[in-house]
Amino acid sequence: MYSEKPKICHLTTVHPPFDTRIFHKEAKSLAKAGYSVTLIARHEKEELVDGIRIIPLKTPRNRIVRMTKTLLECYRKAIKVDADLYHFHDPELIIIGWLLKRRGKKVIYDVHEDVPRQIRTKEWIWKPVRVMIAKVTGFLEKTFSHRFDGVICATPSIAENFEHLRGRVDVVHNYPLLGELFRSDGNSDERKNRSNSVVYVGGITVNRGTKEMIQAIEMIPSSYNAKLLLGGKFVPSSLEDAAKKMPGWNQVEYLGWLNRTQVGDTLAKARVGMVLFHPAPNHINAQPNKMFEYMSAGLPVIASHFPLWKEIIEGNQCGLTVDPQNPKEIASAIQFIFDNQKEAGEMGDRGRKAVETKYNWLGEEKKLLEAYRLILNDGK
Repeated sequence: MYSEKPKICHLTTVHPPFDTRIFHKEAKSLAKAGYSVTLIARHEKEELVDGIRIIPLKTPRNRIVRMTKTLLECYRKAIKVDADLYHFHDPELIIIGWLLKRRGKKVIYDVHEDVPRQIRTKEWIWKPVRVMIAKVTGFLEKTFSHRFDGVICATPSIAENFEHLRGRVDVVHNYPLLGELFRSDGNSDERKNRSNSVVYVGGITVNRGTKEMIQAIEMIPSSYNAKLLLGGKFVPSSLEDAAKKMPGWNQVEYLGWLNRTQVGDTLAKARVGMVLFHPAPNHINAQPNKMFEYMSAGLPVIASHFPLWKEIIEGNQCGLTVDPQNPKEIASAIQFIFDNQKEAGEMGDRGRKAVETKYNWLGEEKKLLEAYRLILNDGK
């Protein structure tokens, strides 16, 4: 057994240091449980934040540098930490995880997305190239994952890709932190005073319904003075130029990237949250964190009519589901929310209650800590 709490090191070359899942959920939960936690990520300086030591990586100039020099820098710094367990979050770090395993370390691979399927949907990448990258990524995951001590997946559908690991896979959902995003008393008149705004916060891409949201908001009669609050980063950047040329852009309030406090403040201004992913293979069985965050903020949700999403939204009576590629249907759902404030408020209340009782981080934290306990005690 360990004479003291083991040293844990989280690694990411893709995500920002204060990523919600990595820092605010997993790392903080581990630190709270008494582990010594270090995070290696792209950052400006080394510092201690909420008991977590952040070791900075230089921000790469481009993807080629990230896949070469940044990986090497990450590996060298990881070795210096000399942790008992390394927990990495990006497919490009699979080789680093394998090298750390060869040094006798415990290693966990945290799979946030069905990456091979996700790559196939990136239409701005030349199709033969994205097919090749998807196949290589899938090969690396299957070839090396059995060498790790555990794989943690954000959804059950992602976990299905690792069925060959026979019991070394844990599903730790990306459910919201209780109370983080809720700003007001649901029984007050505050919601009645909100403007007719709808909100989307997250990655802004074609496959996540950006154009349909802008088209839908334009279809709302002008008497509603409807606005789309749009928070996040356009991917690719050329999509921003295309979006700004759309007739409905004058009804969009583009907020750019938002930190966690700003996300909560923005949700508090809206009447409804939207998550309108297109029916791509990596979307249909996904459980988008933003949907649960809207619910936790007490917002009714308008979501894509995928079977799993309908089960969550309609099962909890907390919103409406629509064809994400039909702007008229989306506009009709938005107008229903605006016209039926009492019912919309009840939807929001039911969604928040569902998060408080089922879809929250507390339950996932227990699963994370149990996975760590089993992995660290294995062979000791």
